Amino acid sequence: MPVGTVGSVKAVHQRELADDIKAQIILGNTYHLYLRPGLDILSGAGGLHKFIGWDKPILTDSGGFQVYSLSHRRKLTEEGVTFASHIDGSKHLFTPENVMDIQRSIGADIIMVFDECTPWPCEKEYAAKSLDLTHRWLKRCITRFAGTEGRYGYSQSLFPIVQGSTYPDLRIKSAEFIAEQRCEGNAIGGLSVGEPAEEMYALTELVCGILPADKPRYLMGVGTPANILECIALGVDMFDCVMPTRNARHGLLFTRQGIINIKNEKWKDDFSPLDPEGTSFADKNYTRAYLRHLMHSEEILGMQIATLHNLGFYLDLVKEARRRIIDGSFSAWKDGMVKKVSQRL
Repeated sequence: MPVGTVGSVKAVHQRELADDIKAQIILGNTYHLYLRPGLDILSGAGGLHKFIGWDKPILTDSGGFQVYSLSHRRKLTEEGVTFASHIDGSKHLFTPENVMDIQRSIGADIIMVFDECTPWPCEKEYAAKSLDLTHRWLKRCITRFAGTEGRYGYSQSLFPIVQGSTYPDLRIKSAEFIAEQRCEGNAIGGLSVGEPAEEMYALTELVCGILPADKPRYLMGVGTPANILECIALGVDMFDCVMPTRNARHGLLFTRQGIINIKNEKWKDDFSPLDPEGTSFADKNYTRAYLRHLMHSEEILGMQIATLHNLGFYLDLVKEARRRIIDGSFSAWKDGMVKKVSQRL
């Protein structure tokens, strides 16, 4: 899912998302949208879809991760989290109940429960207490969600989030509790926050063995192309990450041959496509030499082209993974592709 934190996937027009790279769903963020433009504006527009001109699905992160990242400006209690806005310092309170209400007002198709994302590394005692709090908040989210309805004429789905830091017994406890809630999909949070990749893979495999296989499994905030392929093999269905867009703006391109820093001298007179095997408008119409020129000239178009390319690469990668799963060739293809996409060119 391309990340559109404040109602915009950075440097990309909604028409390009839908028509060129054919994104099926994008992500927005409750914390940021709540602060700006605010619920009055979003409600007045008829919800986020109409406000941004996007008629496909949207998922909203509950803001738990942003609250986690603002540890120096927030206070966590049983009721919820009081935090200071990063914009103007104003004080706000997020509770499981009002986060459900906020996401109802935003109008996302998939909304996430309010949880605490623990840091890494994390003492087990704190991780255990945090997990129990997250589970209590989850029950409150479910109660509020069940007692309210969508505001814009369509239904919304609620996904709970598995937590437990890097402790297998806590992850098992959380996954079993989340599976018991029988929600329409389930998420895995608190990974890709600094722990080694092999630890992330082991915990993902553990959790996917517990969460129901007939409902979507969403690994939040992951990751590199190799991370995504390895986690698909472990049973994950949905991903989001800022990496394709953020890296693009700094000139780092993902291709089927490996990773390119387009600002390097070696691409100065390379008139081949950004990715000879790519299918996006950017791949078909622009060369590495031209994109390097734009990036060195600090032209906005350079960031746009690079972003379109990277998002197109990510979406093509997961579409091919789906095709390979269906035709039975995924495992062999994945092993070869992981090696290719991880190397620097």
